[in-house]
Amino acid sequence: MAMNVGSLDGDEDEVVSAINTTPLVDVMLVLLIIFLITIPVVNTSIKVQLPHEAIEVRETKPENIIISVDASGGIYWNDLKMANTQALVDRLKTISRKDPQPEVQIRGDLTANYESVGRVVYAAQRAGIVKVSFITEPPPKG
Repeated sequence: MAMNVGSLDGDEDEVVSAINTTPLVDVMLVLLIIFLITIPVVNTSIKVQLPHEAIEVRETKPENIIISVDASGGIYWNDLKMANTQALVDRLKTISRKDPQPEVQIRGDLTANYESVGRVVYAAQRAGIVKVSFITEPPPKG
């Protein structure tokens, strides 16, 4: 058995008091590689096309039909009040036969029930109208 008791000439090795940063650098490089690999997967795991908000100014053509729904659920064809939904469907069926078919634009009151506006959309669908749009006010500037 051998034991190191020091050097023969009396020079002893000094204690190294500096921190060994090699393991720290190794761990940091491993973490950096892991983050570089996982971050692109987290950001773009599901490809979706997000909508962009844009205010589109549309021209009102004279052949377009404007149907309004007031707060109490009344349905108006331009300024003419419709008796019921069936009367609206019958009138829309005659319009749907035109070529080209005019666009139906729905103006729903802000306080109207969704059911009232939904009945107008359903009436347009039953009549065979292809183009249905909603008229809204643009948000205030600033």
